[in-house]
Amino acid sequence: MKILIIGSGGREHTFAWKLNQSPSCTGLFVAPGNAGTAQIATNLAISVTDFPTIAEAVLQHGIAMVIVGPEVPLVAGIVDFFRKNETLKHVAIIGPDASGAALEGSKDFSKAFMQKYGIPAAASETFTRETLAESFTYLENEVTAPYVLKADGLAAGKGVIITSDLNEAKHELKEMLGNAKFGEASSKVLIEQHLKGIELSVFVLTDGKNYKILPEAKDYKRIHEGDQGLNTGGMGAVSPVPFANAEFLKKVEEKVVKPTLFGLQEEGIHFVGFIFIGLMNTDGEPNVIEYNVRMGDPETEVVFPRIKTDFVELFKATAAGELDKIELEIISETAVTSVVVAEGYPEAYKKGIEITVPELEDGTLLFHAGTRLQDGTVLTDGGRVMACTGVANTLAAAIEKSQTLAENVAYDGKYYRKDIGKDLIPYLEIL
Repeated sequence: MKILIIGSGGREHTFAWKLNQSPSCTGLFVAPGNAGTAQIATNLAISVTDFPTIAEAVLQHGIAMVIVGPEVPLVAGIVDFFRKNETLKHVAIIGPDASGAALEGSKDFSKAFMQKYGIPAAASETFTRETLAESFTYLENEVTAPYVLKADGLAAGKGVIITSDLNEAKHELKEMLGNAKFGEASSKVLIEQHLKGIELSVFVLTDGKNYKILPEAKDYKRIHEGDQGLNTGGMGAVSPVPFANAEFLKKVEEKVVKPTLFGLQEEGIHFVGFIFIGLMNTDGEPNVIEYNVRMGDPETEVVFPRIKTDFVELFKATAAGELDKIELEIISETAVTSVVVAEGYPEAYKKGIEITVPELEDGTLLFHAGTRLQDGTVLTDGGRVMACTGVANTLAAAIEKSQTLAENVAYDGKYYRKDIGKDLIPYLEIL
């Protein structure tokens, strides 16, 4: 089977790495890909939203399955495009249509969905530019610090602002609604109750009816150690999560996963693909922070290495509506990834800096994110450059492997957090 992966980040390199291990994969393509995917697949220089050119490539190369990595083409309707095109209907595509992708594409929609189907989540209200004055009143009278502001639409993982300063919250609301800080994404803004607890993510793969719950993960969004500084797309991740015991995960399945899938079916949404559920563990109870409609990045880089099941067979079962007929096999080892980023990220940064890639030790994996090849040389090409994953029998050992690999990746201006996973060690001591 020839397979096309849509995307260019660490998530897509991880997909390619995993699919390439399957004897059922006879040809692997990535559009547009990066320097890492170029080593194991054929990169196609096509934008993720150029659906007609993607379709031409699918037909030209005899591709039988398409895996959509990022959210932008899903929200833009790539699945709808394939389903409506007679020449593409034979191609299996893993990802929800635009109606399903609205779970991520519109936080207002997803919040209303949660309320309708009794899924535990923080209370919120949605405001627009026309109701900016009312939003100030709501901040003053209806919620208490810290204040959580969320852009309704896609904002590359940076559309959430949390502050304990009321005046700053008002200023940010004005910037988001009045001055379009995040463009069309912040034409609506949700003001949300702040949930206390510790965050984690649970990932579900569904064929529209059946589902498999993948290994959970915890990621680290802030740029600086101790979860300080600006939000990023993700500076690292850990799986499994020590505080997510069997009892808690069972609550997630019963109170969140099952009602979510029931709600999608009730809404007439045939959702095929990944559901990323961002959660807050509050005293052992799950509350949904957000939905995403794809795998997370860098969470994929710790979740996929823990899955032994052949992913081509898993995706074939997903596309065929037969996920109940395949077993998901997960290893017990811990995976930790530390992301190395460009100097200045998540704000302005330079591209085109040469990278020295180290030899890999046992138990380490290096996934390219913002990289490109030029005349055989690997160059930086994004803010998040590489994800350095360590896999070991203990959390401490996995952290050491991940951090050592991050230290050994070399390019000018490299930065990475040195505390990824260390906050979870006390939970193991408690257990």
